[in-house]
Amino acid sequence: METLMLRERELKKRWPYPYRWGRVQDNTFDGLTRFVYDIADFAAVLAEIKRRYEHAPNYDALFNYALNRWYNFWSARAVEEMFCALDGVTPAKDPRDRLVDFAIQGIRFDHKTSVYPQGFGRELAHAVNHPDALIRWLYEQQSQQGRKHYANRLFIVMYAADGQHWKLKAELTWLHGIVQEYVATFAAERLWQFVFEPGTTTVSDVIWAIRCK
Repeated sequence: METLMLRERELKKRWPYPYRWGRVQDNTFDGLTRFVYDIADFAAVLAEIKRRYEHAPNYDALFNYALNRWYNFWSARAVEEMFCALDGVTPAKDPRDRLVDFAIQGIRFDHKTSVYPQGFGRELAHAVNHPDALIRWLYEQQSQQGRKHYANRLFIVMYAADGQHWKLKAELTWLHGIVQEYVATFAAERLWQFVFEPGTTTVSDVIWAIRCK
């Protein structure tokens, strides 16, 4: 729990900076900002961005892209570690396998922490009552480049009443309780099933992380 709290403090240092992408995620900018995977400290990642790109004509674009990737990666890493520490959850054998993070009761999953998508076009209540529609939309809208896949996935969807959904990715202590409850009550028969590709069934679910105040 101490490590989790330290990670939470580092992630919250990102909050004062505007959260904007300014561009669609792509393989080129992914390659240019891959270093964020190796730097957990916020001050250190700011320094590395400046060192690499201070004089680049597209500095602002690279700055925003790198900062967002850093924030999303280290939040997702923390959530993955939460799952893997719980009874009934088995970590992936190959940590480099982009399709599997862990298995719950033998069912393998990739997981993705996502903010509530404005592009879904429906109110939160509709999505909560029809999670299968949101899941289908999320799979269909995923990146067409390196992140695209139709493997089993758990979507942890953040929703904040003030619209600052992205900030909830740093609320790791709070998210830990949500993950614990999901795993403790997990039932394979409640998973949603889809056929995105002929002959292959995908199972998925939404784990809601909602703050109304």
